Amino acid sequence: MQLACGPLAQACTAAAALQQSGDHRLLAARRSSLQWNIDSGRQAAHRRLQARRVRLQRVAAVAGLSWEAAKDVAGLVVFSALPFVAVQALADSQAGKDLMARLEEQKPLLQREAAQRELERAAARSQSPWFGPGRPLWLGPLSQNPPAHLSGVLPGDYGWDPLSLGKDPAKLDRYVELELLHARWAMLGALGALVPEALQASGAATFLEDRWWNVGYAKLSTGEELAYLGIPGLRVAGGQGVAIIAFCQVLLMFGPEYARACGIAALEPLGIFLPGDKNYPGGWLFDPLNLSADAERYERMRVREIKNGRLAMVAWLGFAAQAAVTRDGPLGNLSQALGAL
Repeated sequence: MQLACGPLAQACTAAAALQQSGDHRLLAARRSSLQWNIDSGRQAAHRRLQARRVRLQRVAAVAGLSWEAAKDVAGLVVFSALPFVAVQALADSQAGKDLMARLEEQKPLLQREAAQRELERAAARSQSPWFGPGRPLWLGPLSQNPPAHLSGVLPGDYGWDPLSLGKDPAKLDRYVELELLHARWAMLGALGALVPEALQASGAATFLEDRWWNVGYAKLSTGEELAYLGIPGLRVAGGQGVAIIAFCQVLLMFGPEYARACGIAALEPLGIFLPGDKNYPGGWLFDPLNLSADAERYERMRVREIKNGRLAMVAWLGFAAQAAVTRDGPLGNLSQALGAL
């Protein structure tokens, strides 16, 4: 009996030992799982806390930016709308009504003077080599007869319209207006592109960025405030103000564009009579030096304006192509070209 129970006892002891060992492993696994859950919970709580801090920082930053943007927008809206509001207020006031009444009395005389000047200018065009049938044509002596709608009345008319785009008089008038507008903007823009680069190269002035195509990026990427005429404190919009500037440019240009759409008579409620047309309004407001008093000089200057404007538009095509290829400004490209000779 004792011999029979010996192996059985050993087996029971071994089973008990195995059970005890299994309990220890199960307990260890449970402890490990519990510790992992605790660690995971702590990490998740830490991540939630960090995310909450980031959100709070973002909210604070947005609130600060929104406040700065609100101040910029308020200032620029007032600045941009002030001219139009002031003009409208003056036109509606008693002083504006008095100016309008005085102009109505003087208007017949002013209209006769304007008609007389137009007759003098027509006579000057008939004697000018830049107008009429004898004017230079786009291909010189090899040019064919110009289209009938290009009779030489317009300044800069070289008889070139291969697609007959200006055959319709209304379209021709519109094309002339648009060309002149773009020509004037191109001349102003070319001046703005060349002068800062020239001043920087000569040492006469120092700019954050003198290359025209990189000025906006340099301003916005450095956080430097955008100030009118470069005067510190005369703030435009700061480092985040592209949309603000664009919005206020719309307001600022609304008045002039509205007046241009209404015609030169739009300023008469202010007592201002413009003797010319929409492209060349004249008068003391647009010709303060009275350069148009001499008819011959006036017609000659109109030809010079459109010729230089066309050159400026072509120059801008070159400016843009050079900037895309060389990443430099026009004067920098010119200096490199002359240095390579």
